[in-house]
Amino acid sequence: MAEDWLAYIGNTPLVRLSRLFANTRGIAVYAKLEMLNPCGSTKDRSAARILAAAREQGLIGPGSVVVESSSGNMAISLAAICSRLDMRFISVVDPKTTPQNIRIMRAYGAEIERVEEPDPATGEYLPARLARVKALLAAIPGSFWPNQYENANNYLAHKNGTMREIADALGKVDYVLGGVSTCGTLLGCASYVRTHGLATRIVAVDAVGSVILGGDKGRRLFPGLGAGIVPPFGQTHFADEAVLVREADMVAGCRRLVQREAILAGPSSGAVVHALGDLLPRLPDGTVCALILHDRGERYLDTLYDEDWVARHLGESALDTRGGVKDANDAVSE
Repeated sequence: MAEDWLAYIGNTPLVRLSRLFANTRGIAVYAKLEMLNPCGSTKDRSAARILAAAREQGLIGPGSVVVESSSGNMAISLAAICSRLDMRFISVVDPKTTPQNIRIMRAYGAEIERVEEPDPATGEYLPARLARVKALLAAIPGSFWPNQYENANNYLAHKNGTMREIADALGKVDYVLGGVSTCGTLLGCASYVRTHGLATRIVAVDAVGSVILGGDKGRRLFPGLGAGIVPPFGQTHFADEAVLVREADMVAGCRRLVQREAILAGPSSGAVVHALGDLLPRLPDGTVCALILHDRGERYLDTLYDEDWVARHLGESALDTRGGVKDANDAVSE
């Protein structure tokens, strides 16, 4: 028994996806269920470690004001943890932040600061959000910026947590796949792999329309995966391979995941499911793979799990789950 729920961040389950990835020449696929962190995403790890370090350094304490830019999951984690630690939290959001995520933040007591216009130089909202964060920091004495984009405790939470847990549970793991945004999760995993001399290959999964992994900038509908600028962690070489996934394929991956495994996850999870489907035909027999499923699907019930929304934004064909994962499995089993 613990004094509070913060002690239960991390040590998330690792389960085999035996139905979704069947008939795959002995290739074993496991899912790291990060959505089972207390606040519903892998961002609990980063938020908790960043705030714990700041408390130890005397930068924050009860009554402090924490200000961060976030499209959703990090803000939710910070809102919950700040509430538990009797601190005030201000989340800087933009029009792409979903109403559902804003409702969750407010339920935890977060204050919402909206940026309505993108940065004129880049056309992106992130620089505009960061500018607003800096303005708030200047206006609120003693306020604290977690700076998830550059704070080393972001990726260290995954080096010492997520990847260590995967390696301890599986022993041998050949591939780890995860989505990118701040790039903290996969940078942390890659750091663990290199520190311990593992042969594990890190596969970074990004959205088509994101520039993080060298893609062309374009429209992106889902927050939390990809970016229109390369974040600081993304400028560090951490991935052995990169896969870009269309949003329609993220939807198909998510729907196959819930249909075959009864796991309701967010779009980045659908992206890694689809990305592994692309990789399967060239993987050796007996390969062991781990997929990082970043967050809960309940946060996307009014978007990727809403058939009318999907048909309106991505076309009727995006509702067909017969492609992607199923085709890859069939190809592998032939």
